[in-house]
Amino acid sequence: MRDYAMYTAIFGIFGCSWFGWAQENPRPGWRFYLGIASSVSLLVGLYGAYLSITHWDAGTALAAPGAFDHYLLFVFIEFLLAAAGAIVLLRKKRGDAVAPWVAFVVGVHFFWLNSVFQDSALNVLAVLLIIVAAASIFISKKLNVAPSAITGIGAGTVLLGFAVLGWIRFAAV
Repeated sequence: MRDYAMYTAIFGIFGCSWFGWAQENPRPGWRFYLGIASSVSLLVGLYGAYLSITHWDAGTALAAPGAFDHYLLFVFIEFLLAAAGAIVLLRKKRGDAVAPWVAFVVGVHFFWLNSVFQDSALNVLAVLLIIVAAASIFISKKLNVAPSAITGIGAGTVLLGFAVLGWIRFAAV
């Protein structure tokens, strides 16, 4: 139960972050809608935080022996890979590829987290984020916007959708 509340919180708040990153260089007419999407995602995430706090004693997959250690290890590796790749891309003057790279790494890390949470929905989330990362490079060129605009819109939408799914799953328990 607590895991679904945390999905709502984490995915909602990170969805807000991705919608924010999308504002790096979108088409001018997109900014208003990105602001709305970011706000909605933040509100969903904050409600998830409320649910998490008020149901902190509920069951969680992280209570299994070693699960929290694996979770921390996977998140550490995710941050390390994302940062290392971003540094390499920036040094090679490919800063435009940082957002797709980070989305790719985030997507892959959800495959790893499936082993902790035993939730096949995380595999779907992983695949969707990897598709967003790859597609954003091509779509951004076609639309003549920064890859971060397409990556942010795609990743933000996917994460907001999974935040709402977490909320629905929480309510169903």
